[in-house]
Amino acid sequence: MRLIVLGSGTNLHPKRAAAGYLVETDHLCLFDFGPRTLMNLLKIDVDRHRLQHFFFSHYHADHFSDFITFFFDAVIHATLVGPRPPLTIYGPRGTRRLFMTILKEFPSFSPTPFAVRIKELTDQTIQLGETRITAGTVVHSSRLHCQGYRVEYRGKVLAYSGDAEYCAGVVRLCQEADVAVLDCSYPAQRPGKGHMTARDCGRVAQEAGVKRLILSHFYPVAERYNLIGQASEEFEGRVTMARDRMRIDISEAPASPGRARGHGKTGASWRTGGGRVP
Repeated sequence: MRLIVLGSGTNLHPKRAAAGYLVETDHLCLFDFGPRTLMNLLKIDVDRHRLQHFFFSHYHADHFSDFITFFFDAVIHATLVGPRPPLTIYGPRGTRRLFMTILKEFPSFSPTPFAVRIKELTDQTIQLGETRITAGTVVHSSRLHCQGYRVEYRGKVLAYSGDAEYCAGVVRLCQEADVAVLDCSYPAQRPGKGHMTARDCGRVAQEAGVKRLILSHFYPVAERYNLIGQASEEFEGRVTMARDRMRIDISEAPASPGRARGHGKTGASWRTGGGRVP
């Protein structure tokens, strides 16, 4: 299993794209599609016309807006250049209503020259080939149903919180995960409603027995502080700050038994371009 971080910031972060994470197993799946992530997708060695499975955590613009540009490009390409495979959209409650409206109201979006499927996936698990994907409710906004995801493939587990406060739902999704990508919007000194601080992320990782913690979804204020140090106050495993276009390979080697506390487990390596990140 491989994860490519397409965006590790927020809506108008000056140096980072907003939320977007490409996961490659026996299928290619995209989790969230925020502003500027499409440009990062174009910069990596992945054919965007192969993308078939799109998973959304919620529909704040910083997790969703680049889908509009992507979809328009997909329609034009399929019409003028060549066919593409069907496209399936998964998301929380409200997903069907939102996308049916988009397809109906945006010029040139309907009828599409390829099949589009829309599936509301709330607190459920689906199987795509060898890949098992679970959607779980998390606490973020009282006006939206929000969820994170858990991806299981050949004995390895990747968890993604979406936007979330510290809550039981996030801990549940992260149980014994090899890699957990968590919403680290704020430093401990500047907490904000609906998101986690770096210390909260460490607490989730420790309680869930995570092996590797990836901090992501940074507001600019967060990076003025030692986020790795704050997360490490709660979590004794390895902590890394996500970077746009960072590649994380999760090996298929069996993990050591036990929880994260007190021993540094192996099982994931960090790469940006051709280099390895410690």
